[in-house]
Amino acid sequence: MQELRIEVWSDIACPWCYVGKRRLEAALARFAHRDAVEVVWRAFELEPAAKRVLDAEVSYAERLARKYGTSVARAEGMIRQMTEVAAADGLEFHFEKVRPGNTFDAHRVLHLAAERGVQDAVKERLLRAYMTEGEAIGDPEVLARLAGEAGLDPAEVRASLASDAFAREVRADEAEARAIGVTGVPFFAVGGRYGVSGAQPAEALLGVLQRAWDEAAAGPEQALAEGAACGPDGCA
Repeated sequence: MQELRIEVWSDIACPWCYVGKRRLEAALARFAHRDAVEVVWRAFELEPAAKRVLDAEVSYAERLARKYGTSVARAEGMIRQMTEVAAADGLEFHFEKVRPGNTFDAHRVLHLAAERGVQDAVKERLLRAYMTEGEAIGDPEVLARLAGEAGLDPAEVRASLASDAFAREVRADEAEARAIGVTGVPFFAVGGRYGVSGAQPAEALLGVLQRAWDEAAAGPEQALAEGAACGPDGCA
């Protein structure tokens, strides 16, 4: 039976990654071969040097302004625009509640979730907790509680986080991202054939899925590096 594997590099602390997840889901809902598609979430840290939980007294707009070297007013405009984009995809963002922090442990939890068959559910729970509910997803105890709500055993999560479990797997994801030229997220590797950068519209993602499926049916898989870069206007 033919199958299609989609690997998605993304970060929990990434609003576009949540939008990208929704748009991928919308594309898959219209894809005739949805039952033959496997989605795998890969680790990518936007701020690997961040502390586990950053100072809550500094607003998201202030952090954004510092990061991009702009004014707080301009950063607030960026936040309003992002909130509107998310709403159009059925997501509710509350940047005023966001508590930034290190996401390495969250990615380790996602690898555990993959082994237990609940990776997508845990990914969804962590994204919603961060972008909508203001949870400190760098806090191990918060991660254990949230992962428990999504199908993992909280005690197993705590034990994993107290060790170095899945640290190697997270670093391997990040090394692979560098090897294939991923510089921003979300990044979708579709069927080992196409690399799609950014939260592209569902229609564009659906086109890539269909093209990858048709080409896989027609001949042997080619390396991702030899495939096309795909965007809203198609694959080049």
